[in-house]
Amino acid sequence: MTEVKPVIIAVDDEPEVVQAVQRDLRARYASDYRIVWANGGQEAIDTLTTLAMQNTPVALMLVDQRMPGVTGIDVLRETLQIHPGAKRALLTAYADTEAAIQAINDVALDHYILKPWDPPEEKLYPVLDDLLEDWQAGYRPHFEGIRVIGQQWSRSAHEIKAFLARNQIPYRSMDIETDPQAWILTEQAGATMSDLPLVLFSDGPPISTPTPSQIAERVGLRTHATSDVYDVVIIGGGPAGLAAAVYGASEGLSTLLVEEEAPGGQAGQSTMIENYLGFPKGISGADLARRAASQAQRLGAEILVPGTVTALTRNDPFITVHMADDKDVTCKAMVIASGVSYRRLTAEGLEPLIGAGVYYGTSNIEASSHRDQPMYVVGGGNSAGQASLFLSRFTDSVTILIRGDDLAQTMSQYLIDNIDANPAVHVRPFSQVLSAFGGTHLEGLVIRDRQTSVEEQVPAGALFIFIGQTAHTDWVGDLLQLDEGGFILTGTDLGPLKSWNVERDPLPLETSVPGIFAAGDVRHGSIKRVAGAVGEGATSIRFVHQHLAAL
Repeated sequence: MTEVKPVIIAVDDEPEVVQAVQRDLRARYASDYRIVWANGGQEAIDTLTTLAMQNTPVALMLVDQRMPGVTGIDVLRETLQIHPGAKRALLTAYADTEAAIQAINDVALDHYILKPWDPPEEKLYPVLDDLLEDWQAGYRPHFEGIRVIGQQWSRSAHEIKAFLARNQIPYRSMDIETDPQAWILTEQAGATMSDLPLVLFSDGPPISTPTPSQIAERVGLRTHATSDVYDVVIIGGGPAGLAAAVYGASEGLSTLLVEEEAPGGQAGQSTMIENYLGFPKGISGADLARRAASQAQRLGAEILVPGTVTALTRNDPFITVHMADDKDVTCKAMVIASGVSYRRLTAEGLEPLIGAGVYYGTSNIEASSHRDQPMYVVGGGNSAGQASLFLSRFTDSVTILIRGDDLAQTMSQYLIDNIDANPAVHVRPFSQVLSAFGGTHLEGLVIRDRQTSVEEQVPAGALFIFIGQTAHTDWVGDLLQLDEGGFILTGTDLGPLKSWNVERDPLPLETSVPGIFAAGDVRHGSIKRVAGAVGEGATSIRFVHQHLAAL
């Protein structure tokens, strides 16, 4: 069966304009998309309706604003209803830019393009390339692809789906308890309940209870280093690590980035980052991570996912990196950007329910599994605020549990304002989770009022925990100086240096070992913001160059 191409629709009531748009779109995108045009707003809406009935995906709408009767914004408003996933771009004259900016809020406009757009290589294609790349990242085409068969509340199945989702690998989840097709496929694979979770691929044999590395190899992710020696090895693929990889590779350094779970790190789980420079509509952590990883790889960086560093050995002036796959690599410099993980909440009954109603971090996987159920968020920081607003898309009952009296001391004001304006989200101060209970999945919580000591049992479909951070430095051993919280000391924060063997003081971001730098959340004194992590990652490469120049 021939795969249906996604559609790009160009709309303008002036024949010469729509012909020019059609010509430029065909020249660039005809191999991957079907180019459709409409000579007016109503014709465009009729086309959208027909394509929806045919189950044909629409990737992009490129619509002129000034059209009689049905304007471009009217067309995009209908697009939002009929094909909500389509990217929306407005063609506009300079005099109409105010209307275009207003359309960002009115119809979730993704971009506006000024006419004329000549040359398209500079003024049209870069914008559309970016929009279509974003659309492709979220597009789920009508083919079977990877299927994960498991029990609804299986922790191991949840971990597999989370790995696929965080690496933006499309898959279909099939519940063995409710989906008859799941039983048929399991039996056809010669598997039983004890073999679940079972992962089926579009080609090759299925894998029972696979590890992330096994899945990564099957889907084409790089899991082993291709060289034994690199100029710089970066540990951690969050914003700091990805920025270091982009700048290291772009400046001619042979660069290896090792990430244990998925590019983006903890920031990659953020449902919406609204205060990152250059994104007026905000950007999800997953989209930011995807863009940065693609950029680093295009510039020549090598990214291992999943890859685990077990230890480091100092062999001055080199560093040996010991990997979990028993392959060692040597580097002249290193940037540690291993980030942080969420601190575990201590309460009775939580641990057995992780992945079955209790979660650290959140995504569509968890939220959609508990649609229309009461959800609770523990924590008062930005991550908790972003999560609560995201969860309100799936339920009308989200309760934020905080130990203090309000959010003002711990959360950005723009998030507080959005929470105050959202009727589905409520803040419950002076609250502590004492215990969780349920059978195969979370069913309820016991919450204690810290002022009155009164305990209350409440029904709960899901609990999402964001209660602070612990540094991911357990693998470092005693090689580097750490603060009492396990964060890496750098630069002027370092104590007495016992084995410093170069004739210079430590550089900013440099650790107690020459040539090893730290950036992002794992570093003592970092500001714990995405922009700060990106800045430190980029800056670390400047100091890497200084270190290498002295070798």
